[in-house]
Amino acid sequence: MAGVIKLEIRETVEELLAELKQEENQEVKERIQVLYWLKTKQVESTGAIGALLGRHRTTVSRWLSQYRSGGIKKLMAKGKSTGRKSVVGGEIKARIIQELNEAEGFSSYKEVQTWLKVVQDVEMSYSTVHKLVRYKLKGKLKVPRPLHIKQKEGVEAEFKKNSVNR
Repeated sequence: MAGVIKLEIRETVEELLAELKQEENQEVKERIQVLYWLKTKQVESTGAIGALLGRHRTTVSRWLSQYRSGGIKKLMAKGKSTGRKSVVGGEIKARIIQELNEAEGFSSYKEVQTWLKVVQDVEMSYSTVHKLVRYKLKGKLKVPRPLHIKQKEGVEAEFKKNSVNR
């Protein structure tokens, strides 16, 4: 029968239960749960396990291959992120924050993008600069609207005095 798992699990049911209770990482818990279900014969196929966990059957098969090749230690090992390193390092981020805090700092994201290109020799797209400044560095580039010629003097200063900078 396709999908039926032929695997000898070396750990006892009690050991698997102890590992399940001790483990805090949810992803690792799922993997131990698979071994527990197989040891207690609650499920027989990768498809059934995948349906119970909300994972694809090939994911379950990959976990079982890891167990076959290295035991429970390899199954429980947390993988290292393969994500790409940020182009903008800590020093450049600190300089951007410093510029944002200055009164004559940046007035637009395009200006930040140009500054990165000219001063730091880092080329980034506009959307990436926006995400960096707005969401990661929590900076807000607020530019007031142009004043109307009929606006009373002092209204802008009163507004700024009463508004809260966040």
